[in-house]
Amino acid sequence: MAHLILVRHGQATAFEKITDRLSPLGETQSTKLAQFWIRNQVAFDEVYTGALIRQKRTEELVAAEYLASGARWPPAQVLPELNEYEADRVIRYLAPELAARDEEFRKLLEASHADGPDRNRRFQRMFEALMSGWVAGTLAAPEVEPWTAFRARVGHGLRRIVSGGSGRRVVAFTSGGFIGVAVQIALGAPDPSGLEVNWRVRNSSLTEFLFSRGRLSLDSFNAIPHLDDQALRSFR
Repeated sequence: MAHLILVRHGQATAFEKITDRLSPLGETQSTKLAQFWIRNQVAFDEVYTGALIRQKRTEELVAAEYLASGARWPPAQVLPELNEYEADRVIRYLAPELAARDEEFRKLLEASHADGPDRNRRFQRMFEALMSGWVAGTLAAPEVEPWTAFRARVGHGLRRIVSGGSGRRVVAFTSGGFIGVAVQIALGAPDPSGLEVNWRVRNSSLTEFLFSRGRLSLDSFNAIPHLDDQALRSFR
């Protein structure tokens, strides 16, 4: 058997003008993960990362800690299949369509833009409603990758990673959507479950799989043993 760990990137700057970068908390989360692995002498045979800045930066921070400690860290291979679904495009192109025909969603959309301490909660309510339509296929636009294409992309990425020999220990730096669909695939669960799992994936968390001869089995989900301080934990 071989092991695959999927790491969700550290916290990004979700509500800022540039969203594809790590926040200061996200950088700390990434460093804490590396330090935890180094203390426990965790080593990897292969390292993959998506092409997004927040994914690559998470890997870079982990690599820097390993190399500074004298531990081995394999060069990261960029695998675009590990990229997240394009949330910005989903909101830009699909939210106006849904708001035009659904008054309740229009109110959620307007509320999601307002500043305040509960903005993340209001945004999540809007986003879950929007994403449900995207997954179901009732919302679509030429500019937006369909859910079916995203799901197929995740499957292709997983097959590329697990196609090698047994006995390997592999880590891949990715995002919550990819992890949710990977869990869905491993469990043979229906489409909505991949999205529901996605909402629970914490920043810098670890989801582990065992694989052999094309078979992928879930071993653990959403672990954050490196974040012992509650203040370091986040979902967005």
